[in-house]
Amino acid sequence: MRSIYSLFKTGSQDVSPFLRNMFFVVVLSPLATACHSGSAAPGSSDTARTNSPALSRFRRNPEFRDHVKKEPVGEYRLRTDDKLNEQYFSVRLYETHETMKYLAKVDYEGIGGDDTIRLPDVGIPPQPVLQKGPEKYSCIIGLMDNQNTFRPLKKVYVTEKGGELKITTLKHYVVTEDYKLQGQ
Repeated sequence: MRSIYSLFKTGSQDVSPFLRNMFFVVVLSPLATACHSGSAAPGSSDTARTNSPALSRFRRNPEFRDHVKKEPVGEYRLRTDDKLNEQYFSVRLYETHETMKYLAKVDYEGIGGDDTIRLPDVGIPPQPVLQKGPEKYSCIIGLMDNQNTFRPLKKVYVTEKGGELKITTLKHYVVTEDYKLQGQ
């Protein structure tokens, strides 16, 4: 019994020209390309490698969390001026099953409310932040972006007249292809 290679080498009439050509394409072409895959010599220009875009270190976050924390991931709390009762202005952020959504629970002297906070996906795990706002009873809900810059999203505050608890949106953001935020 003759080997397959010897059949092709001798040009035997038992093998069709199509099969002979396929042998060379399937077996020998990977060998030819493997020989050229070495690195370029230092100082030579390799335009295919130098012009390719750098891979981003940021990746899209999964849509859902595997584990949702029961305790708040952030809290801002300030005691009110009520001398008789121990009352607080407080804002607490809780994780939800959706990775980029948080539940904000707010309270001012027994007046409660909640709101959903949607963080933009900047390619890193979400980092919600609560900061003191400009008014006495106010809190800014925001996030730290991938440049470690605070980005405000919403403001929770108590109105001076009537003591109403309010939540307003401060800014909307759009995420660019390279995971940078642009304000709208």
